[in-house]
Amino acid sequence: MSDLQRTFAKAKLSSYPTNSPIAFDEAAEQAEEKEGFADIQHDDDSSSASSASSTGTIIPSSNQNLFARPISSPNKRTLEQIPWTSFFERELFLESAVGSTTIIHHAYLTSPVGKAPLFVTHHGAGSSGLSFAALTAEIRKSLPSAGILSLDARGHGSTTITPEHTSLDLSLDTLSKDLVSVLEQTKTQMKWGEMPMLVLIGHSLGGAVVTDVAKSGKLGNAVLGYAVLDVVEGSAIDALQSMQTYLTTRPVGFPTLESGIEWHIRSRTIRNSVSARTSVPALLCYDQEMRDSRRWTWKTDLAATQPFWEGWFVGLSKKFLEARGGKLLLLAGTDRLDKVLMIGQMQGKYALQVFPEAGHFIHEDLPEKTAMVIVDFYKRNDRSSLVLPPKVSDLLKAGRKV
Repeated sequence: MSDLQRTFAKAKLSSYPTNSPIAFDEAAEQAEEKEGFADIQHDDDSSSASSASSTGTIIPSSNQNLFARPISSPNKRTLEQIPWTSFFERELFLESAVGSTTIIHHAYLTSPVGKAPLFVTHHGAGSSGLSFAALTAEIRKSLPSAGILSLDARGHGSTTITPEHTSLDLSLDTLSKDLVSVLEQTKTQMKWGEMPMLVLIGHSLGGAVVTDVAKSGKLGNAVLGYAVLDVVEGSAIDALQSMQTYLTTRPVGFPTLESGIEWHIRSRTIRNSVSARTSVPALLCYDQEMRDSRRWTWKTDLAATQPFWEGWFVGLSKKFLEARGGKLLLLAGTDRLDKVLMIGQMQGKYALQVFPEAGHFIHEDLPEKTAMVIVDFYKRNDRSSLVLPPKVSDLLKAGRKV
């Protein structure tokens, strides 16, 4: 450094104060930091404080055991029966006589309000009207004013025939006539001025019945459309060959009602516990004459219905495409489609919805999703909201220029 630089530096340094530097107290600094963190922990619940705490600044207290398992009793799934009153407003007993035979059809009803539609459901073989209970509850969530009519077919549920030992006629023609009769009797008993707009819904055998009724035209223009759940002519007829094998593997009975419900859930016959607790009790009856412990037996002898199996499904696909009204097909897999329906689907003749995660009982396994599709199907076919232009002849009669 030159003499000139030294002289300049000394003159510059002499102008600064001569105070000694502040000593660094490490202990005091750490204490200050702790006080700062304490202030943050006891801050208010403002958004900034919450944001700070959510990024990892929360320190659990010593008495908190965050990773310990909660102390509680085991979660036991209830298998108690759910009554039909949880889903419908009333039950009907509709009597009709054919010759020396008297049949009292049992049905569950929630009446439509105003011009709302009536969803009419028909169950499959061996099932009952309560098979649709969970579905109808979901439908009414979207359409609170809609009506629901769910019947027990002859030989099923609480429908009775006298004399009791009368040979059971479950032919497609008879079941179709029963459905029309139940609707007409319901209209009379409920004192409806006219038949509400109808959406027919059928599962398996019920799908064949509602399709046959729609094709017959016996309900006239009241039918807006019909929905068929998991039944196709080709695959249904193929499945009949293994039906007897299935029946031999099914339990003959159950010691309790709850064990019957549990079997349906455990075997994944029905994959929704709420629906199983509602529908399964209607499939079983208590038989005091049974000598073993399995006194809850099946109400419907499915093996005895074998003579009618083929007649239920022959010609189903053709009738499904030809009947008047909107058409909806819900399946648990596309492999169930036969050639006739594949061609019809490509031509846009019906709506198709597939739920691969469901079993055969689509409406019981997935009631919410099924209801969503059915409600949308109804809205697309609802004629009440359709406003048509006036006829030319009417305009001319009114003296208006066209």
